Order: sequence, then structure tokens, then C-alpha cells
Amino acid sequence: MKFETPAGINPIDQMKVVGQPIHRIDGELKTTGRAMYAYEWHDPDIGYAYGYPLGATIAKGRILSIDTNDAKAAPGVVAVVTALDIGKLKRGSKNVANLFAGDQVQHYHQAIGIVVAETFEAARAAAALVKVEYEVGAGAFDLASAKSTATKPEAQAGSEPDTSVGDFDGAFRQAAVTLDAVYTTPDQAHSMMEPFASIAAWNGDELTVWTSSQMIDWWREDLATTLGMDKQKIHLMSPFIGGGFGGKLFLRADTVLAAFAAKAARRPVKVALPRPFLVNNSTHRPATIQRIRIGAGRDGKITAIGHESWSGNLPGGDLETAVMQTRLLYAGANRMTAMRLAELDLPEGNAMRAPGEAPGLMALEIAMDEMAEKLGMDPIAFRALNDTQVDPEHPKRPFSHRNLIGCMQLGAEKFGWNKRGKPGSRREGGLLIGLGMAAAFRNNLVLPSGARVRLDDKGDITVETDMTDIGTGSYTIIAQTAAEMMGVAIDRVGVHLGDSRFPVSAGSGGQFGANSSTSGVYAACVKLREAVIRKLGFNSGDVVFEDGHVRSGNRSVPLAQAAGAEGLVGEDTMEWGDLTTTHQQSTFGAHFVEVGVDVATGETRLRRMLAVCAAGRILNPITARSQVIGAMTMGAGLALSEELAVDRRRGFFVNHDLAGYEVAVHADIPHQDVIFLDETDPMSSPMKAKGIGELGLCGVSAAIANAIHNATGIRVRDYPMTLDKLIDRLPDVA
Repeated sequence: MKFETPAGINPIDQMKVVGQPIHRIDGELKTTGRAMYAYEWHDPDIGYAYGYPLGATIAKGRILSIDTNDAKAAPGVVAVVTALDIGKLKRGSKNVANLFAGDQVQHYHQAIGIVVAETFEAARAAAALVKVEYEVGAGAFDLASAKSTATKPEAQAGSEPDTSVGDFDGAFRQAAVTLDAVYTTPDQAHSMMEPFASIAAWNGDELTVWTSSQMIDWWREDLATTLGMDKQKIHLMSPFIGGGFGGKLFLRADTVLAAFAAKAARRPVKVALPRPFLVNNSTHRPATIQRIRIGAGRDGKITAIGHESWSGNLPGGDLETAVMQTRLLYAGANRMTAMRLAELDLPEGNAMRAPGEAPGLMALEIAMDEMAEKLGMDPIAFRALNDTQVDPEHPKRPFSHRNLIGCMQLGAEKFGWNKRGKPGSRREGGLLIGLGMAAAFRNNLVLPSGARVRLDDKGDITVETDMTDIGTGSYTIIAQTAAEMMGVAIDRVGVHLGDSRFPVSAGSGGQFGANSSTSGVYAACVKLREAVIRKLGFNSGDVVFEDGHVRSGNRSVPLAQAAGAEGLVGEDTMEWGDLTTTHQQSTFGAHFVEVGVDVATGETRLRRMLAVCAAGRILNPITARSQVIGAMTMGAGLALSEELAVDRRRGFFVNHDLAGYEVAVHADIPHQDVIFLDETDPMSSPMKAKGIGELGLCGVSAAIANAIHNATGIRVRDYPMTLDKLIDRLPDVA
């Protein structure tokens, strides 16, 4: 099926199941420990071995030798495989660094070997006996130092690094009120709960892998390339995933190491990367330096807006696209954006939840508040005045649906925005109290997505797709979609995910998973409905599927009867026309935060948080709310504590565990409210829905920064906003 025209009335609009607050159908499995994650798959009849990885202890250079004799002689050791044994491998299309190094080291903790033993403890102990000699090369590890060497890269995912409309320089010079400020965001880690983990088992030349992957087909393709084998001979499974946040979009070293280890050991091998490897061996969100310039008339209308961003990556890596939201969020006749990329020898920078918009809004939404203050305007009024219903860079291209103003206005009413005073004016005991807000924006992305839907002779429905559930609720919303389309209760629907034997789906990432995957299930259900109608000899024009029956006129037949003994199957892939080209499809929201800042220590505590979101039809308000409050929690961490500390001499992230990399915890998070605007977007898909999981993050950190400014009168432009950036500027303790 190809989605080429706006969705009309269809079975999803009944919303008997879709849109209802149904609890996760996989929830019981997870809460009782019966959901099997990658490392937990276990067959008592199989003698698993355990692998422990070896990581490079330099950031750049060459391996001269690897002495494994002591390790091989250690108790319980089954095999040792090193990068020098394997030699140079092909690299998957979505990897920047080699997952198994060869003799060239590109970054710290790059995988250089795997020790396999009868137990995890034996493998770990033996790995400590391996001796490696290196030739150390000089590297670049600091973005600020490398900024002057940054160059203009090629277009990325169809987006040019630079855009320009009108005469930005001239309009900025002539503007009555201007802002020119620099903001920085640090390197950040995904820090998901479940580490990278895989089990590999060979049967002749066929490979079976249990792993933790957001994108089954991407991994399978790149694993085949890396191993130099036929993709069809790889069976990859990932039915449950303990978080990813973009870190598991692309094939990782644990899977490659497990495959080589299993071949060497001649038995299945389990490999889980230790927590420090999760930071330095894999990917992270790169640091940015952002310069924002805004010019406006005294009336508050923006006449010039410019956003420049610098980030770093390994040679061949991509940008952190921090200017993307600035191209679309606010009006302004004269505008420019530019991105530059420096070569750094840190671990690979790549996608982390809401790449581009998350760090970009951390800067832009502070700048908008600063500009409102210069103009003497309320921050919401300033944003509303500069709202736009068309793509500002391409004015003939309207938004499919945009209600940013509605989000801000409703949020202001519910949050008590009218109680916000001047910076530093509100105090409760030893706390300075402040309110802050920021706009939320994330593009609505879609990818082709396939599914297979079966009907059996009991009237039960089974959905099969390689879609993944990274905690987002995919199992549940896919079941809701199939139940709505086939007219059955949700408990008559079974969902099987994360298996490469199933039709290729969009996968989980970029906020595209829910809308794309349910659209694929919709398409497959349309095929199944057609098969049922043909089997029953009904006139398709007036057929209704409801309550487990198929009705046409005065005739009603149980759905199970149509299946017969052999059952029926519908399979299809949702593909996309040019509606995303003719219309800009985005999601919008507004974040509101109240903070208390200790007047003596500068410690910031969140007191209240509210998100108002406009993201098309909400497929399940429970799972959607869960996504948004999780994103708000992540945004709190990014604002107040999260920062990968770079050792600029040796080129690695020092705080590479959850003791040193400080994510937000329960004690940091106050009461959180989420409101979804009641809307649909027929341009987005047959579901009339959009993604929500990343919108909830975009803008949160800036809202906190703006609340801190309102509380203290101190403007901080460098994340995270730790107390050392406040304490010497706080007012005297009374």
C-alpha cells in the first residue's frame, strides 16, 4: 500500500480500541521477569560459553602485538580471538568506526579481542592477562580547540549543512533589537538500563543471534557485510529491549564479537559489554558549540534569525544537526543556518534521542527567552507573535497541521504562568523560585514498514513484524491497530516482534516507529480484510468488521468461519508518497517548569513540570504519557547533571559508568503532568497519528534553564547547569 493522499474515514476512526488507555499487553511478562532479554535467553540443554571483550586502551594508533598465551592457559578458557587474528573486516554501511579494530585503533575501547571461557568470571579474569603493545598516535579530543579546523560537510540525509533566505547580515545589522550569543552542550551518553548484549550460535554456515537491537534489518544487513556472508543465512531476534535511545539503532561490537567467539568456541557464546564499554566502545551524542543571532523590530517581530553549530566526529562521521528546528520553528524573512564538522578522535558520535532538535532547542529556546526579555515581552507572547503556518524557508510549503500556539496557551493556563514574576523576585525561605517555558518541536518522520497478519479458525489474530519494542509500547499499539481493523477485542490479538523472519518494519527510532509500524499493520489488515470478504462472498462496499463478526446488510458471519481450517493471511508494506514533500509534517509542544534554587548553595530542584503536546492522534494515552514523562526526565538530567567528561590527554570519556555519569533519578523528579491536544493529522498516515517519544524531550532542558534565570536572574548558556555556574553570582543570603 502506498500512502499518497490524505487519509479519509477508515476503520481506525471508530476508536473502539485505538486511542483507548489500554495497559501494556507485555507488562505482565516484564513485571514478573518472564520477558526474555538478549543475554537471558537460555536453553538448559545447551552448554553456553561466555565472552569478555578486550578494548583498546589508547584512543588512536596501531596495535603492534597481542600476547594471549597467559590468557589461553588460564582455568576455564575455551578460546581467545583478537583483532590481529581476524585482520581487516568490511564495515557496515551505518558504522563509522570498525567494530572489530584490525591493527588500527580509531578510538578508546574499540574492540580488539574477545576471551571465551566456561563462566563469565573466568573469561573476565583471563582477559586481564592479555598483554597489548601499541604505537600511540596523536589525536584531537577537544571540540573547542578543533573548532577552527571544522569544515563544511556534504549534505546529510538530504539536508544541506547551510541554508539562507533573504539578507540575514543586512537585516541583523539594521534590527532595532538584537541578540548575539554562544551556547554549548556537552557530549552525552545514552545510558540505557540494558547493556549491549548478544548470544551467537552457528549451525554450519548459518548464524542465529539473540541481541538487543532497535532496527532488526539494519543490523542483519551490516552484520552480513561485516562477516562477509549471505544475509539470508542470519536469523536475528530481539523481542525485548531494555532501552536504546538511539544507541541500538546500528550494529554494535557485542554482536560481531559473539559471532567470532561462537565460531572459535564451536558452541553458543554469550557476550555482554561491561558498563564502561557502553560509553567508549559505542556511540554518544556529540558536544556542540552554537551561535545564535536574532534581530527584531520594537514590535517583537523577528526580522533576522541565524543559527550556526559546530560539532565533532571521527573521520567519515556525521554532524550533530543542531540547527534543523531553527529552519522551521519561527517566522523571519531573513534567515541563515550553517553547520560545521571537526575531526575528533573520540568514540563515534551518532544518534541519541531526538538528534539535532534536542541539543538545538537547548540553545534556541534560551535565545528566544533572552530576546523576549530584551524586548520587554512575555516569552509566550513573543513566540506566538512569530509563529508560522508555512515552512519559513519554503513559504509555499504549508505545515500539515501546526498548533504550537494552542500548546503554549493551554499550558500557560494550566501551569499558572500568570504568577511568573520578574527574575529573582520570588522567594520561599532559602529558595529562589522561578518559572520557565520552552517550545517543543520534532519532525514527523516516516519509513516503509511491513507486517503479516494471520486469522485462525478460532477467530484469533496474530501479527508478525520485525518491529521492535524498546519500552515504547509497540506490542500494545500494534495489537490495538489489528483489533480495531479486524473488529475483535484486543485479547484476541497476539503480537510477535523483533524477528528477522518477519516482514521488515520501520523499526524503533527517530520518533518514526509507532506511526510507521502501525501503518504497516493497517496495510496488512486491509489485505486480510479483503481476503475475508472474498472468502465470504460479500460486497466490499458495505462490509463491517465488529464484535468478532463480519456483517453486510442483514447477513452476519463469525470471523472464524471465514478463516476455515487453514486460516487466512494478509501481508503488505506501507510505503509513502510525496505528502512529506508537499507539506511539512512536524510535532509541537510546550514545556513548563518550576524550580527552586538554593540561595546559599546554588543547588537547583525541580518542583513542577508540565508538557502540552500536539502530535496527531494519540494511539494510546497511557503509553504516550509514559514516553513523554520519560523524555521529560531525560531532559532534566541533560539540563542539570549529564556530561561526559573528556580526558583531553588520552582521548576517552572518564565518567563511563552510572556512578560518574549522573542521570536523573527518582529524587530529582517532581510531579509531572502531560496534556495531549485532541487532534488528528490526515496528512501523516492512515492512523492520522505522529510520533511522540522524542517530542517530549525537545525543549525540556531550555525550559529548566529559563526557570533558573527567572528564579535567580542568572543566565547560564553552558550545559549542564551545575551549581558552580551559579554560586558566585547568587544574591547575598539574607
